[in-house]
Amino acid sequence: MISNTTLDSLNNSLSGDVLYDNLHKTLYATDASVYRKIPLAVAYPKNEEDLKTLIDFATKNDITLIPRTAGTSLAGQCVGDGMVVDVSKHFTNILAFDELSKTITLQPGIVRDSLNGFLKPYGLFFGPNTSTSNRCMVGGMVGNNSSGSTSIKYGVTRDKVLQINAILSDGSSAIFKEISSEEFIQKTKLDTLEGKIYKSIFDELSNHENQNEIHNEFPKPEIHRRNTGYAVDEFLKSDLFGGLEKTINVAKFLTGSEGTLAFSTEITFQLDDLPPTESIMVCTHFKSINESLKATVVAMNHNLYNCELMDKTILDCTKNNRELAKNRFFLQGDPEAVLMLEVAANTLPEAELLADKLIADLEKNNFGYHQPKVYGKDIAKVHYLRKAGLGALGNMVGDQKAVACIEDTAVALEDLPSYIEEFTQIMAKYQQNAVYYAHAGAGELHLRPILNLKKKADVVLFRKITTETAELVKKYKGSFSGEHGDGIVRAEFIPLMIGDRNYQLLRRIKKAFDPNNIFNKGKVTDAFAMDENLRYEINRNEPEIETIQDFSDSQGILRMAEKCNGSGDCRKPVEAGGTMCPSYRATKDEKDTTRARANTLRELLTNNKKQNKFNSTELKEVLNLCLSCKACASECPSNVDVATMKAEFLYQYQEENGYSFRNKLFANNAKYNKLGSIAPAITNLVLNTSLTKAVMGVAQERSVPKLAPKTLKKWYANRNKIIKNTKKTVYLFCDEFTNYYDVEIGKDAFILLEKLGYDLKIVNHEESGRSFISKGFLNEAKAVCNLNIEIFKDIISEETPLIGVEPSAILTFRDEYLRLADNKSTAEQIAKNTFTFEEFLANEIKEGAIDHQLFTQEEKELKIHGHCHQKALSGISSSFQIMNLPKNYKVTIMNTGCCGMAGSFGYEKEHYDVSMQVGEDTLFPKVRNCSPDTEIVAAGTSCRHQIFDGTERIAKHPITILKEALL
Repeated sequence: MISNTTLDSLNNSLSGDVLYDNLHKTLYATDASVYRKIPLAVAYPKNEEDLKTLIDFATKNDITLIPRTAGTSLAGQCVGDGMVVDVSKHFTNILAFDELSKTITLQPGIVRDSLNGFLKPYGLFFGPNTSTSNRCMVGGMVGNNSSGSTSIKYGVTRDKVLQINAILSDGSSAIFKEISSEEFIQKTKLDTLEGKIYKSIFDELSNHENQNEIHNEFPKPEIHRRNTGYAVDEFLKSDLFGGLEKTINVAKFLTGSEGTLAFSTEITFQLDDLPPTESIMVCTHFKSINESLKATVVAMNHNLYNCELMDKTILDCTKNNRELAKNRFFLQGDPEAVLMLEVAANTLPEAELLADKLIADLEKNNFGYHQPKVYGKDIAKVHYLRKAGLGALGNMVGDQKAVACIEDTAVALEDLPSYIEEFTQIMAKYQQNAVYYAHAGAGELHLRPILNLKKKADVVLFRKITTETAELVKKYKGSFSGEHGDGIVRAEFIPLMIGDRNYQLLRRIKKAFDPNNIFNKGKVTDAFAMDENLRYEINRNEPEIETIQDFSDSQGILRMAEKCNGSGDCRKPVEAGGTMCPSYRATKDEKDTTRARANTLRELLTNNKKQNKFNSTELKEVLNLCLSCKACASECPSNVDVATMKAEFLYQYQEENGYSFRNKLFANNAKYNKLGSIAPAITNLVLNTSLTKAVMGVAQERSVPKLAPKTLKKWYANRNKIIKNTKKTVYLFCDEFTNYYDVEIGKDAFILLEKLGYDLKIVNHEESGRSFISKGFLNEAKAVCNLNIEIFKDIISEETPLIGVEPSAILTFRDEYLRLADNKSTAEQIAKNTFTFEEFLANEIKEGAIDHQLFTQEEKELKIHGHCHQKALSGISSSFQIMNLPKNYKVTIMNTGCCGMAGSFGYEKEHYDVSMQVGEDTLFPKVRNCSPDTEIVAAGTSCRHQIFDGTERIAKHPITILKEALL
């Protein structure tokens, strides 16, 4: 047992950090697989010297080091009871780039898509393209020999690796690259660990019996996706071992070794020219899986750039996801399978010709019932739909999940229909309707049984199905690990797949590289059992957790947390677009990801022995920087809504530990503003003093928003209507932000809508409860919710909708109220007829009810920043539509992520720096780049304040922009 004192000493000897607190060990106990092992500690090395220190520590203390980048591995490669070594934070540099030779050298912590963003201006790219490409890192891709959808055209990672600089198990450095056979022989004579490695390889592979065994037992050579064990078959290409090639490269052997042989610090890739600029995707619809596979054999004769499969299960998972549903535009009917067949050429007419030939060939063979062509940016939407399939599978409600165990099998293309037919028979025997998707053109489908791994019977089935599938793959001489590696789930079957003699050969090579087994123990050789150390305790008594919010749509808050399968979409960097997860983007700490928060909730709600399972300092820490932006509710394929779970945590935790003065102040903001509005000038003066900010815990750098001289409700009570002819009566939700702060915007709303012919009314209603919700005052929020539901139940309908100025306030009716309301059916009815101001006007435009001639002909450029809740729960397209009412306005939606203010978050002194960093990640630079004449548009009151604090630019609400544009 290694003491904390020893770990502290190790931490002090590093430039980076070693953490061993319960929270960090919990975060790194899982990856995207079904496994869970609590590690000894987590290390964040900053340089190679740190890695050498860690290797020395591991050797002396008989522990194993588990290398990790993004932690998106599906087979359990990153799970173990040793020390996890996370290089994703500091090993992120491009070290050399040679445009002429089309090569690049980089550290392992660079995101694949970020790499390609760097290369694009040079007309180059790194070909292998995984479904996790916007967050997976090149070190993990080398570890797994990743391939993805482009492998049929550009090959797998091993094809691109030219050189690996690594640290060996004795702490020495080695460079593995292409060398001549003569140089290889010379290496065997070195009196170093590197020399012993080369000698071991030479001695083992020179043996003709070993060569024959490899030829006889390894997967068919034409199967390019092959990661079963170590790639000793690569060596047989060398003339040293009976092949024809006069060079040899151990770096290609290290590729796919899952960090079990050496620790890679620098990787050199061969790059490719960017694909042709014009491409067309033919999305062929099928009535059966078998038909789609037979069609694949025909389609692959057409020089495709992609040949991917989605089955009905995957497609059905995308129906109820807000973001993914937008990408289903190409579907007709309810196909059992869709093949995504992409052709490319330098001109669109050439691409059209290729697509037409492909369609004609498929129709000639009677394959498919619908063959739509997809063009341009829409192709990326279809790709995203397929890529998101993995995460969407985690959105299955309940304990039954599509389990990753046999999803990596690859067979020769001509064997695929027969193989799948037999596989389907196995599934039928176990009453399984498996999931089929992914890389049909490469002979690899991601096949997943639906299992409940909390039940012993299904865990038994887990092993049986995996074993029988392995035997079937062996029958076709296929690869059991096509691209996701062996990890824990498949390593146990390597002896079956390649024969025991070859397996013993792998063990000896592992011993030569790593005699003390310090690199990723339990993977590839001497493997952990595939049905032990699972994420969930088998046949456990399911914890009963009472919540004030209704989580029945996920069968409880615990199962909502469990929907996170670890796919890591929340780790995508700024350049990947979207919003999730703003705090991770600012800190680059795993602790601040959506995944970390869901994992910690799952762990504590399951294993916390306290009566109140929410009473946990670890939960408080991991949720501390959650901005409750709601991006995870839409961008996470599994819809893991951490903002909602955070509100529940805050309530439960504070009920146990008390509510702070500042939280009471912010939560009851509307009540105190009502008092302050008696003498707003004095209130504004007092609130913006340094002393008051210090007392309230507000950052000194912030200016506290100023109360308006008169509230909107008071103005409304004494106003004169200007409307004459009414098209429709509309009710305005006079939220607490508009009522006290943004009164001028509220007035603009009346002027605008009445000029457009609408009768806008305010009734006496409660505040939205947004401040209560964000601070966890859920009893108060529930009371407000029920009162508002009662007030509006007989008023709001399709003919008389409810609209709102502030997105975070009006959208509570469509989100949190549905979890808080006692009268659910009424709440749902009101929600259907509740809209943001932008949505309402966009709907009216669609109905032809708004005359464009009422607006100015003036030219103006507008840049829209979307509020996070609006993006997650509503969408920004309506903002774009209404901003185009003045026909000469040039409107652009900025891809700006989260502003970083997030209600009170950005005002709180301890959160100020992170808040401003979130703003700097995307929003501030884009606003600063706008010309002074460009109008910045932002619907959120917090967004407008943050834009001013970060850029000194004044942003306007869409309502104000349109009111000013009236003739």
